[in-house]
Amino acid sequence: MSLNPVITMLGRRLRLALIGGGPGSFIGSMHRQAARLDDRYEVVSAVLSSDPGRSLSACQELGLDKERIYTSVGDMLNTEAARNDGADVAAIMTPNDSHFPFAKAALENGIDVICDKPMTNTVAEAEELVRLVKETGLIFCLTHNYTG
Repeated sequence: MSLNPVITMLGRRLRLALIGGGPGSFIGSMHRQAARLDDRYEVVSAVLSSDPGRSLSACQELGLDKERIYTSVGDMLNTEAARNDGADVAAIMTPNDSHFPFAKAALENGIDVICDKPMTNTVAEAEELVRLVKETGLIFCLTHNYTG
Protein backbone atom coordinates (compact mmCIF):
# COMPACT_ATOMS: atom_id res chain seq x y z
CA MET A 1 0.00 0.00 0.00
CA SER A 2 1.37 3.39 -1.02
CA LEU A 3 1.77 6.13 1.58
CA ASN A 4 1.10 8.76 -1.10
CA PRO A 5 -0.53 7.42 -4.29
CA VAL A 6 -0.02 10.73 -6.12
CA ILE A 7 3.74 10.57 -5.65
CA THR A 8 3.70 6.86 -6.52
CA MET A 9 1.82 7.63 -9.76
CA LEU A 10 3.40 10.97 -10.79
CA GLY A 11 6.70 10.99 -8.92
CA ARG A 12 5.70 14.32 -7.34
CA ARG A 13 2.84 16.11 -5.62
CA LEU A 14 0.08 17.75 -7.66
CA ARG A 15 0.92 21.38 -8.42
CA LEU A 16 -1.89 23.56 -7.01
CA ALA A 17 -2.85 27.08 -8.11
CA LEU A 18 -4.96 29.09 -5.65
CA ILE A 19 -7.68 31.45 -6.81
CA GLY A 20 -8.96 33.56 -3.92
CA GLY A 21 -8.75 32.63 -0.28
CA GLY A 22 -6.42 35.44 0.68
CA PRO A 23 -6.41 37.93 3.55
CA GLY A 24 -9.57 37.81 5.64
CA SER A 25 -10.76 34.55 4.07
CA PHE A 26 -11.55 31.75 6.49
CA ILE A 27 -11.99 29.15 3.74
CA GLY A 28 -8.65 29.94 2.08
CA SER A 29 -6.79 28.99 5.23
CA MET A 30 -8.82 25.78 5.48
CA HIS A 31 -8.00 24.80 1.88
CA ARG A 32 -4.29 25.46 2.38
CA GLN A 33 -4.26 23.44 5.61
CA ALA A 34 -6.16 20.59 3.96
CA ALA A 35 -3.68 20.53 1.06
CA ARG A 36 -0.80 20.25 3.53
CA LEU A 37 -2.54 17.60 5.65
CA ASP A 38 -3.43 15.56 2.59
CA ASP A 39 0.22 15.79 1.45
CA ARG A 40 -0.76 15.32 -2.17
CA TYR A 41 -0.50 18.97 -3.20
CA GLU A 42 2.19 21.62 -3.47
CA VAL A 43 0.95 25.21 -3.76
CA VAL A 44 2.92 26.66 -6.69
CA SER A 45 1.00 29.75 -7.81
CA ALA A 46 -1.79 32.05 -6.71
CA VAL A 47 -4.02 35.05 -7.09
CA LEU A 48 -5.23 35.45 -3.52
CA SER A 49 -7.17 38.71 -3.85
CA SER A 50 -8.79 40.85 -6.51
CA ASP A 51 -6.71 43.70 -5.07
CA PRO A 52 -3.25 43.32 -6.68
CA GLY A 53 -1.35 44.74 -3.70
CA ARG A 54 -3.11 42.51 -1.19
CA SER A 55 -2.61 39.50 -3.44
CA LEU A 56 1.11 40.18 -3.85
CA SER A 57 1.64 40.70 -0.13
CA ALA A 58 -0.31 37.56 0.82
CA CYS A 59 1.46 35.41 -1.77
CA GLN A 60 4.82 36.61 -0.47
CA GLU A 61 3.74 35.73 3.08
CA LEU A 62 3.02 32.19 1.87
CA GLY A 63 6.52 31.99 0.41
CA LEU A 64 5.51 31.60 -3.23
CA ASP A 65 8.11 32.07 -5.95
CA LYS A 66 7.94 35.67 -7.25
CA GLU A 67 7.58 34.37 -10.81
CA ARG A 68 4.41 32.50 -9.84
CA ILE A 69 2.58 35.28 -8.04
CA TYR A 70 -0.10 36.78 -10.26
CA THR A 71 -2.51 39.71 -10.12
CA SER A 72 -4.93 38.31 -12.72
CA VAL A 73 -6.58 34.89 -12.73
CA GLY A 74 -6.54 34.81 -16.54
CA ASP A 75 -2.82 35.59 -16.65
CA MET A 76 -2.10 32.92 -14.04
CA LEU A 77 -4.09 30.21 -15.83
CA ASN A 78 -2.62 31.05 -19.26
CA THR A 79 0.95 31.24 -17.95
CA GLU A 80 0.71 28.12 -15.78
CA ALA A 81 -0.81 26.14 -18.66
CA ALA A 82 2.17 27.07 -20.85
CA ARG A 83 4.82 26.09 -18.28
CA ASN A 84 6.42 22.64 -18.28
CA ASP A 85 6.04 22.70 -14.50
CA GLY A 86 2.67 24.48 -14.52
CA ALA A 87 -0.23 23.97 -12.16
CA ASP A 88 -2.13 20.70 -12.50
CA VAL A 89 -5.18 21.87 -10.59
CA ALA A 90 -6.76 25.17 -9.56
CA ALA A 91 -8.63 25.61 -6.27
CA ILE A 92 -11.34 28.29 -6.54
CA MET A 93 -12.27 30.05 -3.28
CA THR A 94 -13.80 33.28 -4.50
CA PRO A 95 -17.25 34.90 -4.24
CA ASN A 96 -19.97 32.75 -5.81
CA ASP A 97 -20.47 34.87 -8.92
CA SER A 98 -16.89 34.24 -10.06
CA HIS A 99 -16.87 30.44 -9.72
CA PHE A 100 -18.15 29.86 -13.25
CA PRO A 101 -15.81 32.13 -15.22
CA PHE A 102 -12.74 30.98 -13.26
CA ALA A 103 -13.65 27.28 -13.54
CA LYS A 104 -14.38 27.65 -17.24
CA ALA A 105 -11.04 29.40 -17.81
CA ALA A 106 -9.15 26.71 -15.90
CA LEU A 107 -10.79 23.92 -17.87
CA GLU A 108 -10.15 25.73 -21.16
CA ASN A 109 -6.48 25.93 -20.17
CA GLY A 110 -6.28 22.20 -19.44
CA ILE A 111 -6.23 22.58 -15.66
CA ASP A 112 -8.34 20.41 -13.34
CA VAL A 113 -10.62 22.25 -10.90
CA ILE A 114 -11.48 22.11 -7.20
CA CYS A 115 -14.33 24.58 -6.66
CA ASP A 116 -16.16 25.71 -3.55
CA LYS A 117 -19.91 25.44 -3.67
CA PRO A 118 -21.99 26.59 -5.41
CA MET A 119 -20.60 25.38 -8.69
CA THR A 120 -22.42 28.14 -10.58
CA ASN A 121 -25.31 30.54 -10.13
CA THR A 122 -27.38 29.21 -13.04
CA VAL A 123 -28.26 25.87 -14.58
CA ALA A 124 -26.98 27.07 -17.96
CA GLU A 125 -23.54 27.78 -16.45
CA ALA A 126 -23.51 24.38 -14.76
CA GLU A 127 -24.40 22.68 -18.04
CA GLU A 128 -21.55 24.54 -19.76
CA LEU A 129 -19.06 23.26 -17.18
CA VAL A 130 -20.41 19.71 -17.53
CA ARG A 131 -19.96 20.00 -21.31
CA LEU A 132 -16.38 21.23 -20.87
CA VAL A 133 -15.51 18.43 -18.44
CA LYS A 134 -16.88 15.83 -20.86
CA GLU A 135 -15.10 17.46 -23.79
CA THR A 136 -11.72 17.80 -22.08
CA GLY A 137 -11.72 14.74 -19.83
CA LEU A 138 -10.50 16.95 -16.99
CA ILE A 139 -11.55 16.62 -13.35
CA PHE A 140 -13.99 19.00 -11.68
CA CYS A 141 -14.41 18.58 -7.92
CA LEU A 142 -17.03 20.51 -5.99
CA THR A 143 -16.36 20.98 -2.29
CA HIS A 144 -19.17 20.87 0.27
CA ASN A 145 -17.69 22.01 3.54
CA TYR A 146 -19.30 21.42 6.91
CA THR A 147 -21.70 18.72 5.75
CA GLY A 148 -21.32 16.65 8.88
